[in-house]
Amino acid sequence: MPASIDTGLKPKERSDVAQELSKVLADSFAVYQKTHGYHWNVRGPEFFSLHKLLEQQYNEIWTALDDIAERIRALGELAPQSASAFANLTSIKDGDPEKDASAMLKELIKDHGVLIATARAALDAADEVGDEASVDLMTQRLAAHEKAAWMLRSSLGDR
Repeated sequence: MPASIDTGLKPKERSDVAQELSKVLADSFAVYQKTHGYHWNVRGPEFFSLHKLLEQQYNEIWTALDDIAERIRALGELAPQSASAFANLTSIKDGDPEKDASAMLKELIKDHGVLIATARAALDAADEVGDEASVDLMTQRLAAHEKAAWMLRSSLGDR
């Protein structure tokens, strides 16, 4: 018989929040992969600064993936782990290494926007049931993705 999970949340509440967090995990993994790929393939006069910026961003996301998956596990659910599971949970498309640097950054800005919306939905679901730990994690992820999008916009000369 499995051990009882007593977090103060009902099983359905834990499951519902974990499902939203799984979407955040999938979107985060997709943005991680694209950012890492664009780090490898970015070209142009701003190569070095963009290469370093993208490296900082994919490293930050990589660390967050573990935090998100571990929160899903703490809620008593299994974290998705396969490419097909992630593909079924995300709407973020694969990157194209043929794009120029500006197009890469514009695409990543858009993808961070998608991820921000996914994290907000997870935050709302967690807040609705009083899951403060998941709310805190999603607040941190929102701040990180808003900052990443700002840095990418600023690299393009935008506000």
